[in-house]
Amino acid sequence: MPIYEYVCKQCGHEFEELVFNGEEPAPCPRCGAKDTEKLMSACSAKVDGGGPNLEALQGSSCGTGGG
Repeated sequence: MPIYEYVCKQCGHEFEELVFNGEEPAPCPRCGAKDTEKLMSACSAKVDGGGPNLEALQGSSCGTGGG
């Protein structure tokens, strides 16, 4: 079940909500308005061992469009 970010169009409050499949947009927890909008958000992931191995990427086609 994904967690989505919303903004309330009435009071401007931004909040996160756990959303089940097919569920309507979440009401604002601050003012109760149902006029909320889903925000685009970046995902994040933890990579074991830190960041990317830049040495392994050198000389590869990664990030160059495969050329």
